[in-house]
Order: sequence, then C-alpha cells, then structure tokens
Amino acid sequence: MARERIADQLVQVLREAGARRIYGVVGDSLNPVVDAVRRSGDLEWVYVRNEEAGAFAAAAEAQLTGELAVCAGSCGPGNTHLVQGLYDARRSGAPVLALASQIPSRQVGTGYFQETRPERLLAEAADFTAELGHAAQMPRLARIAVQHALGGPGVSVLVLPGDVAAASAEAPTGHAVPCVRPATVHPDPAAVRELARLLNGAEKVALFCGAGVREARDQVLSLADALNAPVGHTLRGKEWIQHGNPFDVGMIGLLGYGACHDALHQADLVLMLGCDFPYDEFLPGRSTVQVDRDARRLGRRTPLELAVHGDVAATLEAVLPLLDRPHPEEFLFDMLRRHERALSRVVEAYTHDIEHHRPIHPEYAARLLDEAAPEDAVFTVDTGMNNVWAARYLTPNGRRRIIGSFTHGSMANALPHAIGAAFAGGGRRVVSLSGDGGLSMLLGELITVRQNDLPVTTVVFNNSSLGMVKLEMMVDGLPAFGTDHPPVDYAAVARAVGLPAVRVEDPGEVRGALADALSADGPALVELVTDSNALSIPARIKADQVKGFALSAGRTVLEGGVGSMIELARSNLRNIPRP
Repeated sequence: MARERIADQLVQVLREAGARRIYGVVGDSLNPVVDAVRRSGDLEWVYVRNEEAGAFAAAAEAQLTGELAVCAGSCGPGNTHLVQGLYDARRSGAPVLALASQIPSRQVGTGYFQETRPERLLAEAADFTAELGHAAQMPRLARIAVQHALGGPGVSVLVLPGDVAAASAEAPTGHAVPCVRPATVHPDPAAVRELARLLNGAEKVALFCGAGVREARDQVLSLADALNAPVGHTLRGKEWIQHGNPFDVGMIGLLGYGACHDALHQADLVLMLGCDFPYDEFLPGRSTVQVDRDARRLGRRTPLELAVHGDVAATLEAVLPLLDRPHPEEFLFDMLRRHERALSRVVEAYTHDIEHHRPIHPEYAARLLDEAAPEDAVFTVDTGMNNVWAARYLTPNGRRRIIGSFTHGSMANALPHAIGAAFAGGGRRVVSLSGDGGLSMLLGELITVRQNDLPVTTVVFNNSSLGMVKLEMMVDGLPAFGTDHPPVDYAAVARAVGLPAVRVEDPGEVRGALADALSADGPALVELVTDSNALSIPARIKADQVKGFALSAGRTVLEGGVGSMIELARSNLRNIPRP
C-alpha cells in the first residue's frame, strides 16, 4: 500500500469539506498537491492561464454555491498572482481557500530562487493565514483553514512548502465532522423594542437594502407594506429585492437611478438592512438605523440612531408584531411618482433613432441582452461602465444572478468570474459582460473557456476606451488622457483560439447575434463596437462636478436609460389612487 503523504491528507480534507475542484496553474512546489488531486479521482484540477483568474473563478463559484471553493498558486510569482482575486473574494464574503505553495522549507530565509513570504503578502487579502511547517500539523491545520473560510465566510490561505507537501504523513487523516453553516443571529430583544419605537414614531420611513436581504425578501416587503415605506437598494442588493417589488424606488450612488436618493434624504427615518454601502456622501447622514448580522459593519458608513446586531429576516420578524399604528401613504406614493417620472424622462436618451446609431449605443445593446438572456442566466460583470449597464438594464427575477467585483472594484473580473460560475452552475448559461479593457487584461482565459467547453457567452462592449476612467476625468474637469487605445478585433482573437465569435458594428444585427450566441451549446463571443461617447452620470451630482463636465468639452454625456425597470415603475404607479 502506498504511503500517505501530506498532500494526500490535504486533498482528503478538501473533499470532506465539499470542495469539488481547484483552480490554478501546475508546476514546481505545487506538484505534490497536483499529483494528489490526480490520484484522488474525484477532485478536479482546472487549469487557468493566470492564478489571478483562478482566484476570481473560485470567488464566483463560492458566491453561487455558498460552499468552499479552492484556488492555488505555486511558489513566488504563482501565489503572488492570487492577490487580486483573493481581495475580491474576501470583500464579497466568499468562502475561498487559497493554497500558496512555498520553496523548500530548508531554504526559507536564504534569498532562494522565487522566494517570497506568502504568509505575509497574502495576509492583507485573507481573514486567516497559516504556514504548514511540519507533518504533525496535518490534517488539523487544513481543517482549521477550511473552517475559517466557511465560518466567516471569507478567505483562508494555507502556505505549504513543496517538500512538506511531499513528506510522509505522521498520523492518519481520520474523519472530520462536516463544517456547519453559520447560525441565525437573533437580535437583542431590547434592540428590537427600540427599533419598534423608532419606526412607530416616524411618519416617513425609507428602507435601503443591500446583499444582506438575500434570505429576507418576504420580511422586507412585509415591513415596507406595514410602514408604507419606499424601498431602495444597492447594486449588490438589486438581485434580491428589486424584482416584483411594488415599493421599489431604484438605487443611489454613482450608478444610481430613480427616486432612491429623494426617498432616503426626505425620510424621517432610514432603515439600512444588510447594507454596507461605502459611498457615504450619498447617504443622508442622519436619522438612520442599521441592521446587520456582522456587528463590525454597524455604524462604519454613517452615524446611527440605533444599531441592531442580527440577521435581517430574524430582526424584521421580531419587530413586525410590535408595529402598532398605520403609516401615512403620501410619502410612498410621492416617491413612486417621482421614480416613474425619473425613469420616463430619460427614455428618449436611448430610444430616439437608436437602431440606426453607429457606433452602437451600449444602452441599446444592454437592453437587448437583458431581453435575450435566459431567465436563469448568471451574469458576471466587468468593473467600469459595464457596471452602469448592468445596474440599469439587467432585470432580476429571483432566478438570475449578477456577480461582479462590486466591493473591490477590480478590472478584468468578468471572464474569470464566468469560468467559476460555469463550473458551479450545473449547465446554466453564463454571460460575461466584458469591457474591452477588462477582457484584454486577462485575455488568455478565453483559452480556458474553450478548453473546458464552458457554457459562457462573452459579450464584449468594445469602445476602444476606458470609459469609466474617462468619466472620472470629466467630473474633475480634466481632458481625457491615456484612456483611448487603438481598435482591436476581439472576435478575431476569439476565433483564433477556437471560439465561435462574431463582431457586430450595425445595431440592426445586435439582436440576432446575441440570440445565436446565447443558444449555442458551448461557448461563444459577441463583440459589440459601441460608442465611446455614451457615458452615464449619476442621478444626483454636485455643482463642482457639473463644472467639471462643462470643462470637458466635446464629449456627449447621457443620463442613460433604465431598460425594463420603467415597466416595473409604471406598474407600481398604477396601484396608486389618483386624486
């Protein structure tokens, strides 16, 4: 019988914890682990072209499944590439374990070839780091790393020298009790009573929802109904609370639209639910209550009247029976009317002669993509202007998912996120909403998509520009510099690596090209040549920002449309009694 090695024990721990695959690049100090994966027979190795992409892929898989996802990097440059994706995973609350292999243990500290200190380097991007220095530490240390990742949820890093991984195990692996999921956090009863007192005492209440309302949709809508409260949301909260919501008033922030800003700023009391919105300049900064299961988030964005530590669903279930009076309808109705008007007045910006405009308006293309994509599609979205089009045009329905680097804001995330989503999605169509800047940064991952025949449709919005950076410069009154680059035919690049691909310059061909790509059995790429002048400004901007736009002459700035969300707004409006 072959001897059990440390690497074998690690693989067994990962399998016990529910891991199904490892994303990485083979080689050098990582080889003992890779060989253990090969011999395991049921743990998959996914060869990505850059370890950064592997970390992004693991982050997306973990967000879709809620289960442990794993990535790996060999010593030196291999594990330093992991940083960007691990930062994204940590800030998204994704349970990810990174295996950072190390040079031979006896060489650590000597300036050896490819020597780095991953336990220090990756500590900033992780919630837990540990270095395995002796066989007797296994399998215990691996299980601790797994538990930290799942228990956070967050990122764990296990540093593993190649010679230690290849060493004989000192003790049998044994059997571990499966990792338990975090339990429901119930709020303190005194905090619930105080929350009820504040809600009962306010005439105009507005709800502001983040991703923390994922398991609390019914409770949020029940509270909104009881309070006649408009409901706004962040981008990460959009997929959980917007669909079919009769109280919806849109978003605030740089991607904002509708009446959310007015609702929050005119309310007597704002209730932030599972929301860690970082742009405090858009928040009213007063009369705010926050509910979150993570006590570390309470009060870090805005001053609070009350902080409630608890799961959103559990907190709202506790407070609803304590609401003892009806709330006036006028505030809600006023905000719904404003929301519908705000959406209606910008429709002309993207409907007037849009089917004949060349280059293609990205708003038009995004609307058609939303219409063509399957009802259970997973969208992965590049940082930049693609965030704007996703926020305003992708319609959630309770089955779709939208994943992006929404808290870390890294470029190039969409395609590697799509890889992880495709592996985890059980055959669901994955749509990578890629900008040309983001796609070009990790362009080699098209080979990963092709090699694994993944159901990924890559839709490239190619404006030969870093659109969001250009917008930032305009806001500051600066001329755009270093944002534009020579045209690239990404469809030709995709075809060169074996992907079916089409380049679209005529807006009349967009619908057909998207339909064909989305109905393909395997991967496909659609390149849309879009207008680099089609930028989007937030619903609320300051006077100095307006001055900045005025100084940036020669650029067309559109407020941007909002796709089918206007139909939701109009549907909600029909329920308001007319005077």
